[in-house]
Amino acid sequence: MKIKLITPVGLYKEGEIEALHVKTVDGELTLLPHHMPIVAMLATCRLQLQENHEYHDYAIAGGLLHMTDDHINILTDSIEGKKEIDIERAHRAKKRAEERLAKKDTNTNIRRAEIALAKAINRIHVYGE
Repeated sequence: MKIKLITPVGLYKEGEIEALHVKTVDGELTLLPHHMPIVAMLATCRLQLQENHEYHDYAIAGGLLHMTDDHINILTDSIEGKKEIDIERAHRAKKRAEERLAKKDTNTNIRRAEIALAKAINRIHVYGE
């Protein structure tokens, strides 16, 4: 299958894969060759791509997946490969988000803090901690 991973700053990755595993807003999804056409909204999650019989992990911040005729396009706000994750930065982001949520200040944007926390936890999880 051919895949393109696209962010607001441009093409992140393009290539051939054997399988893809991801979490959609409706549940987990694995795509193999000759899968029926699909459009799915992605959750903030681990994206696993099987390339050359090995799985590679990425942290994605939600997005949109479209597959047809063994061509997969994923549009996401952000993506980081496991080796690209700055784990100390992820821990600091998690702590900041938890502090904002614990404060319960009327000036705190709760939804934004929840999203930041989910992204930080996802990075930490994908990194392997």
